[in-house]
This record gives sequence, C-alpha cells and structure tokens, in this order.
Amino acid sequence: MKPYAILHTVLGLIFFYCAAGATAQSAQPYPRITEEAYKARLPFFDYNKNVPLEARIVRDWDAERDPSVRQKVVFRGAQGFLVPGYIEIPKHAPKPCALVLLLHGWSGGKENWWEDGNYINGGEVRKGLLDDGFAVLALDAPAHGERSNEIDYLHVNAYKDPTAPEKINYFNFTEIAVQTVKDYRRALDYVSTRGDIDMRRIGIVGYSMGGMDSIYLLATEPRIKTAVACVPPMRSLDYGPVAPVDFTWGVKGKSILMLLGEKDGFYTVPEMNATYAAYIESPNSQIKWYNQDHKLTRVYVKDALAWIKSHL
Repeated sequence: MKPYAILHTVLGLIFFYCAAGATAQSAQPYPRITEEAYKARLPFFDYNKNVPLEARIVRDWDAERDPSVRQKVVFRGAQGFLVPGYIEIPKHAPKPCALVLLLHGWSGGKENWWEDGNYINGGEVRKGLLDDGFAVLALDAPAHGERSNEIDYLHVNAYKDPTAPEKINYFNFTEIAVQTVKDYRRALDYVSTRGDIDMRRIGIVGYSMGGMDSIYLLATEPRIKTAVACVPPMRSLDYGPVAPVDFTWGVKGKSILMLLGEKDGFYTVPEMNATYAAYIESPNSQIKWYNQDHKLTRVYVKDALAWIKSHL
C-alpha cells in the first residue's frame, strides 16, 4: 500500500472513532419530570375498589382435544364501562399457575394475541406462554376492539386519512392509557377470586402502546413481578402527563426487559440507550436491539418467552 493510501486510511479510522465517540458522548437521555412530580401523578392510576366488578364468564372454549381452556370474561371497569377480555389456562399446568397479561398496541385489540403472523406476532407469543405452563389474560383497551362502542363504533386508527369523515375524539391518549391501567388492575382483582391463578407470579408482555402500559403498570401495581416492554415510545408531547419516561421513577430496580427496533421511528438508538442507562438499568433489567423497525417480526418472540420463563 502506498504511503498516501496508508495515511488516508489511518486518518479515516481516526475520524470514524472520533465521530463515534462524539455521538456517544452527545447522546442524552430523554428528559423526565422530577420524582416529586412523578409521585404527584401516581393518583391518576388509583381506582375505587368499591365499584362492584360484576365479573362473569360469558363464553367457554373447552374442547376435550384442546390443550387449554379459554374463557371470555366481562367485568365493570373503574368508570363503569363493561370491559371484555379473554383468559386462557393450560390444562397441563399445575394449579394455581402463573399469569401473563398481554397488552396490545394502538388500533389493535385483544384478538391480536389469538392471531398468528400478525404485526405483533401475538399468536406465537400466546401459544409459547401456554406451552410453558403460563395462563394468559388480554383485554380490549378503551375505544379498541369490542369497546369501539365507546367511540360510536369508529375504529381507532393511528394514521389520519384525509379522505375519511372526520371523527369525534371522545378520548385522548392520556385517558386511554390511564383507563387501561385501571382496567388491568381491576382484572387482577377479578382473577384473585378464581383460585386457579398464583397471584405471586404475575407478569406482562406489552407491544407498542402495550409496552408503554407495561411501564405504567410495573410502576404502579405491586402485584406485577416482571414485564417485557416491546418497542415502547417513551416520550411525545401527544402523551401529555403519561409519557412513559416520566414513570421510569417507579421502574428502576424492578424486573424488566426492553425489546427495541434499531430502525423504529418512535425513538433513536442513542437516546433510548442513554435513557435506559440513566433511568432503568439495574441487575434486574435488560435491553436488546434488533435490526428491525416498529414491527420486530417473530425474532423477538423467543426472547420474550425466555425472559418470562426465567423471571416469573
């Protein structure tokens, strides 16, 4: 190699490593509120336990050949709305068995966890958990799935369609997030009465909006022992007082796995890594990146299952 070529290569390497170092040093965590302000927001997620659950099973799937029993349950949410959900329990698992809450994303629904090969690979996650002996429970978030009656049966959509009729937004994101957390807390009140669930072993797998809800629940609900938060957007002005980054005050030191896409447009790798290191990282936490966008594909499934199996 000629001397000028060697010099060019060396200078190029120096520039590369200096640039990489500068990028690493310049990456800052997403800003968050003070701990005092965080504690002031915790009452958002409180609920009145005197509101009767009125829980009932409205449908059973229990064919002799099936390896699990699925039930559709309905109960009263904290605001009095009826909340529909599915609970599925593997027949081979010793009772009471551990329970994993499955939280869908924006514009999705509980059905996503009973479908294979969809955006969140929900069916693969659910079946893997059942095979490992875990029960699962999934609800429709407010204004989603069967609860579209709350918005005049108009489907919640993450994208604005200029050709579609204008929709009346009865709920903003903050209201949906807060109500979802309350609904899952009341769902735990219900399952605690069944006798077939081990209330000492409750975990979460949440995707996108469900990943955000996982952070809120881990911060506010002491019955949650571990969480897998998949591609959770951490900060946006649209989230108002429920930006997930602000609730990391209640997550530090707890058991959590974050599964993220390097090409996801909801965050950047440097900022998310800095946020994790500053606010979340502990001996009980882990972060893992995939060469994917907001749709992780099925590559994340085995990691989510392995985390739940080893931490619940």
